[in-house]
Amino acid sequence: MADEHTAHTYPHGVPSWIDLEVQDVDAALAFYGHLFGWRFEEKLPPGAPGRYVIASRDGTDATAIAAIATPDAGFVGEVAWHTYLAVDDLSTAAVRVLELGGILSSPPENVGPPGQPAGRMARIVDAQGAPSRLWQAGTRLGAQVVNAPGTWNFSNLLTPDVDRALQFYGPLLGWVRSDDLAVGMARVPGYGDHLARTIDPGIHERQEHVPPGFADVVAGVVPADGPARWSVAFAVADRDASTAQAERSGAKVLETEETEWSKSATIRDPFGSELVLAQFDPPEEFLVAEAQAGKD
Repeated sequence: MADEHTAHTYPHGVPSWIDLEVQDVDAALAFYGHLFGWRFEEKLPPGAPGRYVIASRDGTDATAIAAIATPDAGFVGEVAWHTYLAVDDLSTAAVRVLELGGILSSPPENVGPPGQPAGRMARIVDAQGAPSRLWQAGTRLGAQVVNAPGTWNFSNLLTPDVDRALQFYGPLLGWVRSDDLAVGMARVPGYGDHLARTIDPGIHERQEHVPPGFADVVAGVVPADGPARWSVAFAVADRDASTAQAERSGAKVLETEETEWSKSATIRDPFGSELVLAQFDPPEEFLVAEAQAGKD
């Protein structure tokens, strides 16, 4: 049975990590630290070119959430939150990217100190032009706290052509679309069982009242106008309060939305990066059923 110290690991095809590359790291730390209550730890030694700062709940890797960093030389571009996609074998996956019509923006490389790398990484652009990263974990397994307020909740691929997107990510990552779950839900079969064996032993019982396969959902592939791109969402306890806090710190609200299950706001931070603040707000009958399941 998993306990609170069990590491969160990510099978092949599951988004595992996010980071923000921004020129003014200190300003970004202040903004996100205030918004989400994050604590920070510098990971590069003094004098190193650039910075890579891990955000966490308590200042340790055991509660790692994301990272804020300076852009790597040669890759200075649009400021954005980047989604990392877990792969078992980076070299093989990189070849597959090219076979499927994507681009390798950077070849596979070790990241971190020699002899104990954090992992291996390659920057990619999918067949529709959406950039992301592939990640073969070393010591940096991925985000260790997710879905709770103030942490990474979900990454969505926004695309003008869902079928074409899945023609790329299906063979590359093993993604399967399940239309009976919701529009744009991509899953990795068996991921829910992996969670049950590791960090979330009660996931299947807790999700007894949701459609089969929901525990396997790993990302959204959502129809959207404009160029294909990734969108990163963070869980918050109160969308309106978090949005107001972001505005006070210099962010701009671009859009708000309410659904049967959530309240969200898309904002642009003071550095130009867009993100979503998402509050889980399910129907009352779901909360009653979940409470009853907890008693049984």
